[in-house]
Amino acid sequence: MIRLLIVDDHPVVRAGLVGLLSDEPGFEVVAEAADGAQAVRLAAATRPDVVLMDLRMPGVDGVEATARITADGAARVLILTTYESDDQILSAIEAGASGYLLKAAPQDEIVAGIRSVAAGQSALSPQVAVRLVERMRHPEPPVLTARETEVLGLVATGHSNKQIASTLGIGESTVKTHLLKVFEKLGVADRTRAVTLAMERGLLPGGRE
Repeated sequence: MIRLLIVDDHPVVRAGLVGLLSDEPGFEVVAEAADGAQAVRLAAATRPDVVLMDLRMPGVDGVEATARITADGAARVLILTTYESDDQILSAIEAGASGYLLKAAPQDEIVAGIRSVAAGQSALSPQVAVRLVERMRHPEPPVLTARETEVLGLVATGHSNKQIASTLGIGESTVKTHLLKVFEKLGVADRTRAVTLAMERGLLPGGRE
């Protein structure tokens, strides 16, 4: 028996899912939640196998609730929502969701998705899968803040951390923090590679347009 927690802030949608899934062989709806905070509490209390999670809810949203539930190991989470923007998809998956389906999906696709997630596999709607593949093929370039760009620009002209701190009127520790963030965003480990890659990507003046 696959134990389910249904999370949606719309009572009619929630009731519809409960009715749909309660009639499905091998499924048992053990709890319902109207927001993310309640979902986290009920997941800890009832230990369902799968949480069907909406994304946009008042207070604690679906992404944050997913992160808390999966971090606690309370259950596996399957996103079931009407939203499919790239950022929302990635945020949900990064938070630990095992799948992402749309509410408009056919009933058999939702049921199959639940069974897959309960079995330790993933479940993605065809539309979402296509978006993820395209995102991987054409990743968005990293975005540096104005201050990170200033710091890296001064590194590019040969300034030391001490000189950068003096020029910008900030502490050396702050300069180091900015550089570490730049390294993380660019996926590099040293100043030279950071400058070279930033110029290649047109993130610094004089780089490729």
